Amino acid sequence: MIAPTRPDGAPPVRFWSGWRIFALVAVISGLALFVGANVHLISVAFASKPDCVLQPQTEGAASYRPAKSSC
Repeated sequence: MIAPTRPDGAPPVRFWSGWRIFALVAVISGLALFVGANVHLISVAFASKPDCVLQPQTEGAASYRPAKSSC
């Protein structure tokens, strides 16, 4: 099969040139990073226990203590 030529006799332009491949890889990498960060955020949100607060073992007037421990 003969490659089509342009009317001015110049060689045909490749669709998947270097800059298009680079742009495609950059967009896919950016989307993968975005999705990965959101998946990590959601997994950390479900794995954490914000209602569980550790109490210090020492008694004192200056230490902040929760009203009740839920751990």
